[in-house]
Amino acid sequence: MALNCGIVGLPNVGKSTIFSALTSAKAEAANYPFCTIDPNVGIVSVPDPRLETLTDMFKPKKKVPAVVEFVDIAGLVKGASKGEGLGNQFLSYIREVGMIAHVVRCFDDLDVIHVANRVDPVDDIEVIHTELALADLDSLDKRAEKLTKQLKVQDPGLKKDTERELAVLAKLRPALQEGKPARTVSLEPEDLEAVRAAFLITLKKEILVCNVDESGVGETVVICGKFEAELADIEDPAEKKEFLEGVGLKESGLSSLIHSAYRQLGLRTFFTAGEDECRAWTIRAGSKAPQAAGVIHTDFERGFIKAEVYGFGDLVSLGSEQAIRASGKLRQEGKEYVVQDGDVMFFKFNV
Repeated sequence: MALNCGIVGLPNVGKSTIFSALTSAKAEAANYPFCTIDPNVGIVSVPDPRLETLTDMFKPKKKVPAVVEFVDIAGLVKGASKGEGLGNQFLSYIREVGMIAHVVRCFDDLDVIHVANRVDPVDDIEVIHTELALADLDSLDKRAEKLTKQLKVQDPGLKKDTERELAVLAKLRPALQEGKPARTVSLEPEDLEAVRAAFLITLKKEILVCNVDESGVGETVVICGKFEAELADIEDPAEKKEFLEGVGLKESGLSSLIHSAYRQLGLRTFFTAGEDECRAWTIRAGSKAPQAAGVIHTDFERGFIKAEVYGFGDLVSLGSEQAIRASGKLRQEGKEYVVQDGDVMFFKFNV
């Protein structure tokens, strides 16, 4: 699975404004449909107070956060699955991302055109879900036709896998015909693996992002794209904090979106810390110690001997790495150790 998040939705719902605030890039945002054609790509630092704490303790020369990639994809319209509004091109971009952040317009503004000339978040969500489902239905039927032909000439050893994939595709078809995402169908992990080659968009995880006006920024799980864009322009941390507190928020709505995307993509963080550098490293959930070492350098994984590990929480409660060692909280872990989110690690290797 790709380790990035595609920002999708109808035209003029605020996708590019939110993307620009996320990345501090300036994706083109204008008051007409299809302003964005080629997708904008931005690498976003993952806000992590744990890295700040490590930096305060170790006073390193360098601090490096974990990152996640966001892709700003042009707006889809009704009929996109049939090619309307360059739909085929835009759908191909969505197929390439690991998950979806679906931006929904929840604000009234006569100066910002809505493609349907009215603001109806529920209907807008249904339009996008239906178009993505219909696109998947077309992909599913083409895939099923190909697999059915293969059954006649296929090696007997592969026949069972082909039959399983066809069975899962048949299970997904009714939901897609009704305009429902494939992810609404209950599937076993082995079923998901069986249909991986179909590249169905609606099997991807989705975060709904409600884009409100400034009066709605105190609500739950919402983002005000205009507000976030103004916040992103503030460089001074103290001024930024004051700006947030002025509207009753402790953190940016974008921080919540970044964290949600990071975890929905199945990503977790471990740390390395010392006088030279404090760094947050990204791994897949369930990664073992040698795989984590390989994120730093392939030689570390190839020659892995062991890892010295302690938990970030133990460091905070005990106050120093020296106290960690004295208390026996520093562990020696081998090749089968599953790295936990927040582990602070030091690898020993030989190549």
